[in-house]
This record gives sequence, C-alpha cells and structure tokens, in this order.
Amino acid sequence: MVSNDQVLKALGLYAKLAELHGENEFKIRAYNTAAFNLKKIREPFGELGDAEWKKVPGVNKSVLDAIGEMLRTDTFSALQEMLEKTPPGVVELFQVKGLGPKKVSIIWHQLGIETLDALFNACRENRLVEVKGFGVKTQQEILQNMEFMLAAKGKWHYAKLEPLKLALKELMEHQYPGVKYAWVGEVARCCEVIENPAIIVDAQIELTELFDGWNLQVEVVSSKDFERLSFEKSATDKHLEVIGYQGEVDWKGDEMVTYQSLGLPYVIAEMREPEVEKYQFLSPEKIIAYNDIKGTLHNHTTYSDGLNTLVEMADYARNLGLEYLGVCDHSQSATYANGLREDRLLQQMDEIAAYNEAMAKAGLSFRIFSGIESDILGNGDLDYPDEILAQLDLVVASIHSNLGMTEEKAMSRLIAAIENPYTTILGHPTGRLLLLRNGYPINHKKIIDACVANGVVIELNANPYRLDMDWRHLFYAIERDALISINPDAHQLQGYHDMEFGTLAARKAGVPTGNVLNTFSVSEISRYFRDRKI
Repeated sequence: MVSNDQVLKALGLYAKLAELHGENEFKIRAYNTAAFNLKKIREPFGELGDAEWKKVPGVNKSVLDAIGEMLRTDTFSALQEMLEKTPPGVVELFQVKGLGPKKVSIIWHQLGIETLDALFNACRENRLVEVKGFGVKTQQEILQNMEFMLAAKGKWHYAKLEPLKLALKELMEHQYPGVKYAWVGEVARCCEVIENPAIIVDAQIELTELFDGWNLQVEVVSSKDFERLSFEKSATDKHLEVIGYQGEVDWKGDEMVTYQSLGLPYVIAEMREPEVEKYQFLSPEKIIAYNDIKGTLHNHTTYSDGLNTLVEMADYARNLGLEYLGVCDHSQSATYANGLREDRLLQQMDEIAAYNEAMAKAGLSFRIFSGIESDILGNGDLDYPDEILAQLDLVVASIHSNLGMTEEKAMSRLIAAIENPYTTILGHPTGRLLLLRNGYPINHKKIIDACVANGVVIELNANPYRLDMDWRHLFYAIERDALISINPDAHQLQGYHDMEFGTLAARKAGVPTGNVLNTFSVSEISRYFRDRKI
C-alpha cells in the first residue's frame, strides 16, 4: 500500500523536476501547493472521500488524478516522464537541503555534476565558489547539509516505527500465538531517532516482509532467559554500570525486584540511558505520563496554516476528553503561513469568546484560550504592539526566520523575547528538525535560567520531527524547577496525538508531572494565565 509520505514525496519531486526542465509555472505551483497542504493530513489518502478532498486547498483535478494513479500503480505518468529525462544522480541532488531547481540546474549544466559524491568533492575543493550565484558561505552551507544528510541515512524518527510496532503486535497475536517477543535497545528506550530497531523472541519467526528496509535485528533467546535479557538489552551498558548491575548474578526474576535489590526505585525503560545519573532516578508514579495531560496548547487553525477550523479543533479536543485548547496561530510576520494581522487576530478572539460563552451556557467547563505564536524578530521583539499582546491569554514566542545564526545572535534574540513581559511560552527553542536540520546553537543553561527568572514556560515541542527542547537539557530545567509545556504544535486534528511523543521525550528526563504546565486542570491553568498578566 502506498503511504502518504510516498505520495507527498512524489508530488514534490514532480514539481522540482518540472521546474528544472522549464515546464508550465502554474502547474508547478499547483503541485507545490497541494503537497504543502496535504502534509497536514494523517489519514491514509486512499481512505479519503470527495468531501475530505474538497477541504484541502490546491488539490485540483490534475493533482487528484496523479494521486489516484499513484495509489494504484506506485507512481504517476507525468513524474515518470520527468524521471526518464533526468539523470538519477541529478534527482538525488534535490535531497540536499537548500538545493532547489535553480541551483541544481546550475550545478548540473554549468559544472557537469550529476552525483552526490561529485557535489561533495566539488564543495570540498571549493569549485562551487567560482560559479555565479554561489559563494563561500553558500558552498559551506551545502557541504554542511550534505554531511548532515549522509549521517542521517539509515535512521528513522521514533514516530515512524509506531505503525510497524502495531503491525508486529497483530502479526504475533495471529500468526505466532504463544511466542514471546520484546522490543529492546533504542525502541525500548523510546529514543527520538532509531538506527538499530531490535527485538528478541523465544522462537524462530519470519519478519522479512513486514520490516523490509528497516534493518530489523531479531535475536532468538531461550525462554528461561527471556525476561532477564529483555531487561538487559533494554538498557545501555552505561546504565547497567551506573546501577551496579553485574549480570545474571544480580537478576532477581523481575525488573522491579532487581532494582529494589540494588537499592533503587524502579527505573522506567525510557531512562535507561548513559546521560541519566543515579541521583536523577525518580519513582515512576512521579514522572509525567500521557494520561496526565489535561489540555493542549500551541495549536493552529484555518486562520493561519491549519487544516481545521477553530470550532473543529476545539470540538475534537473536547471529544478526546481534554479540558482546554490553546489556539496560537502564526503571527503577522509569518506571511508564508497566512499569519494573522491585528484585525484578523481580534476577529479570532471574538470567535473564541463566543465559543467559550456557548460552553458556559451549556454547563460545560471546556475552554479555548486565545493566543498567538508570535515571531521573534531579528532584534528580539515580538511582532505585535503591547496593547494587542495584553489582550491574549498566552503568547508562544518562536523563531522562524534567519535560522543560520551564530550562538551570540540566537541568544540575543531569545533572551530579549524571554524578557518580554508578554511572553508566556518559549516555542521550539532551537528550531531543529530531527534528521533534517540542526538547530541554531544556543546556551541551554542560560536560556533555562532566563526562563525561570522571567516566569516563562519552556516548550517541549511534541512534533516528532522537533522534540525541541531536547530531553537531555530538561534535567537542568527540572533542577531549576522550570515549567515545561508539552505542545503538539498541531496543524490539524490528528496532530494532538503527537503529545504522546512529547511525553515519551519528557519521560526520558524523568520530568515530574507537577512541572508540566498542561497537566494543570482548566481552573488551575486559567488562574495561572490570569495571575501572570501584567
């Protein structure tokens, strides 16, 4: 079955190749627009009906026909025509971040470069700086992006493994009943990036077809050693050393009893990492769990670049059993995301007030909090005047532009925004995209100190491509008693569920429930927002 990701990549690739070969610009724009908007959909494209397709902007008949053909045949004819007249190595150049059709055309036609290896060598030999449109800085960025891309090969986001975990569970239940199996290694520890997915089983099984391309490691172990090896292989060697575990001699037949015998509380699998010291172990009941989340903050609607309306986002959150929703659409500087100018922001606030009034009249406590994801400008200012910011329940301050900053510049922008009295939450503090781009450099301890000093909440952006702030820095945040907000940054309904991945990341740092803002009840968080108003 063709996945959504495969369809999106095919549409995007067609648009790039069409531009590379000088095809009709309106058709190119249509495919780019469709690919951008379709990213927000989590449901399988093959299950969408006419009504759902009509809600997606930019999906015209040509695009819909291409998607239908791909769902049937794994490709579509227009893409195949482009691929036939493009060298395979040139197609691969588009994998490098920062290389669009115009730059690829120059690299291909003027330098005669048709492979990634040739481009890598050309950068290292400073041959790109001789070409108009390229310079030392651009060449260095391309080289860095290539190094990052090549290092990322053979790695996956943890979230990408979730469907396969469910498929394996179903396969084992129906095809191998009675056979014990357990995920070990990086998967057991819920690492944000998986390089070596591995399981142990107590009988021989066949999984090649299910995990084709995943390099799944399957180890058959004896039934009598299964529980012990499941524990040992879930932990890093460093963790076993830290807890003083000496192997089979210390195994007491049960994980919890084994930890007790070593004088320790039970350590959840997520925390069995080399970065976790013994003093950081907490009793499991004190650590944040997904069921502790009572509301969702930092979400987008059709007012900016979301797929669902404000009411749809609110009703879905309420049906999930959540107590509140924070709406934080993009601000006016984010023109690329249909950011809200002041009049549209005020209009949205009126709609939120009307929804909350209707909830109150119906005797329901669910509430929408009015907010904005305000861009942090180059000088650290937020992009609305104080009189607008003062009317909002919360402000998420984030950097979206000029990401290639020095640490000094990044710190200057972030600290200025943190010190702004209207900033409630610092959004995705480094701007990283796992396996796609490094975040801009920051001094995490100074950022955390500044947030604590100014009463600003630190976001753990739960989007599995972000998971920013990195869990490794949350130990210091908790040491400083900072507040964390596990925010989905949802752009459509299914995005709320990303809070599960954010919670797993928080658990890796042993974040206590009381240090997570959106574990507050609706009355508690209402009071929190009200009390911090100027």
